[in-house]
Amino acid sequence: MEERDIDTDRIDEAVLALMFLTLHDLDRMSGTCRAWKSFDWGALGRLYEQGLIHDPVGKAKSVVLTSAGRQRCEQLFQGLFCTSRKPSV
Repeated sequence: MEERDIDTDRIDEAVLALMFLTLHDLDRMSGTCRAWKSFDWGALGRLYEQGLIHDPVGKAKSVVLTSAGRQRCEQLFQGLFCTSRKPSV
């Protein structure tokens, strides 16, 4: 398999969906929360560029998801991993 054959959009969606499993520290005022950032740095960088997470570079072991990122995270998790799937994501 060559690098050009890899669909990074689908990888980014899977990474964001898996972040749902480690969500913590919900800030109800801003709608943001944190998730562990033990994922590929390339994927984290792309999620940052899309505005779904705050800058992942730093000493913290977790990353802050934006409000939109948190909502998309849950949608993707339900669509990809739940048995009673909601409409396609």
